Amino acid sequence: MIELGVNIDHVATLRQARRTYEPDPVWAAVEAHLGGADGITVHLREDRRHIQDEDVRRLRELVHIKLNLEMAATPEMVAIARALKPEMAMLVPEGRHEITTEGGLDVVGQEAKLGAVVAALAGDGIVTSVFIDAEVAQVEAAARIGARVCEVHTGPYAHAFHAKGRDPESAAVVAELEKIRAAGAAIRAAGMRFNAGHALNYFNVQPVAALPGIRELHIGHAIIARSVFAGLREAVRQMKVLIREAAR
Repeated sequence: MIELGVNIDHVATLRQARRTYEPDPVWAAVEAHLGGADGITVHLREDRRHIQDEDVRRLRELVHIKLNLEMAATPEMVAIARALKPEMAMLVPEGRHEITTEGGLDVVGQEAKLGAVVAALAGDGIVTSVFIDAEVAQVEAAARIGARVCEVHTGPYAHAFHAKGRDPESAAVVAELEKIRAAGAAIRAAGMRFNAGHALNYFNVQPVAALPGIRELHIGHAIIARSVFAGLREAVRQMKVLIREAAR
């Protein structure tokens, strides 16, 4: 059954704008759980622009659903993950000047380094995911380094969807969706779990959720944005309904 992981980074973004103590990401995680989230995702960035170390520690201690820690493949982040032991660690590229993650991880070009990171995390019982573009070569490299999960970057699909009049049958949208489908098939054939995420929202999520074999979607900004008007619990509930309808 398809699951929903809710990224709560931007709750921390709002808090850090005032360098205060609210809104609390742990409260957000509880509200997301009550709305039907199957997991919580946070990205502990090297510059600590939103989520802080203490947030991750408290989430690990207090959240009752699985925790997915997005992280760069650096010694500092590996040490933090090994100490906290989230259910899943997702390796992502990270740039100091980017607003959000701009593309998939180049597993092909960093196999030795990433293989060592995956082995270290696996040694502590942590499932490792890699965030990759929808390219079969990246899928094959992910399998070689021992990743157990591939999360396919859905940003190009989402941008095509927005640019082409929100028409899921436009040629550009169909082409991007086919890339995701093909990558998902390769991921499953290699014995890994097929997840997807990035820039998914209430209008573009269903074609992705309907893809064969997809296990989990990670969605953050759209849910946090809607929560401003509807409340976080209701925003999560609405997204969960959409993805479950599409999966059926």
